Amino acid sequence: MLTLFLDTDMDITPEDAARYGAKLISMPYSYEGKTIYPYVDFESFDADAFYELLRQGTLPTTSALTEAAYIDYFEPEFAAGNDILYVHFSAAMTNTFDFMHLALRKLSERYPERKFYEIDTKGITTISRNIALAAADLYKAGKSAEEIVEWGRTEVDHYAMYFMADDLKFFRRSGRVSGLSATMGNLIGIRPIIYMSAEGKMVSVGKEKGRRKALDHLAQVVVDLGENVKEHRIIIGHTGNLPLAEELAAAIREKIGDCEISYQAVNPTAGSHCGPDGVGVTFHAVHR
Repeated sequence: MLTLFLDTDMDITPEDAARYGAKLISMPYSYEGKTIYPYVDFESFDADAFYELLRQGTLPTTSALTEAAYIDYFEPEFAAGNDILYVHFSAAMTNTFDFMHLALRKLSERYPERKFYEIDTKGITTISRNIALAAADLYKAGKSAEEIVEWGRTEVDHYAMYFMADDLKFFRRSGRVSGLSATMGNLIGIRPIIYMSAEGKMVSVGKEKGRRKALDHLAQVVVDLGENVKEHRIIIGHTGNLPLAEELAAAIREKIGDCEISYQAVNPTAGSHCGPDGVGVTFHAVHR
């Protein structure tokens, strides 16, 4: 048997996991002296309330899972005789996977016959959700771990995500966006455009004056880079601003015609770095 693992940093919810028969790893965030594990310490994520806290000045922090936590997640599956496929967010953005591999070395000594497979989505939040759901479709269809991993080798780099940030103090504090000018965003109305690179990092690639131009920029990227866009999921992620996400959807439809677009609130762990009122789109692309 093969057990699929997904994680909350990919905007995967317990409902998503249940639909595919997958296990969900909770990635923590902290504020006001409390460490919170999504869908462990609460049943559903209230995005509006969380991002309102950020607008009012709350600055959460994040931390890696421990080696022991990974053992707690994985050992029951190995003990039951199951192999594991873990589709996860970008290893280039965190040291949490160092702890995971330490845990796996210990588990391989206890369960030498068991196999562990992984797909690094080289992204976080909505782009990772898009890739993870596509991989989960294959899992649900009965594809083998080897087949799904082989799919990932080609397809991961054919999913792109471009987004605009509204308040750069969150990104500046985390230092997770390369190429971000120290002054960018201090000017009134400037909206940086950021994308997920093929290396699995967030990179600033430009800026626009005002939200309308920024939304049009994001919509144009779908036109310029899109590959069989309507045959794959188009997902718009937002940090507590659904009306803005709907504006982006309208801008995309103006350029490519009628299409199915879903909306997803960015999870609180990743949202702690993004800040409120950001929006972005992920789609199937020629390249990132």
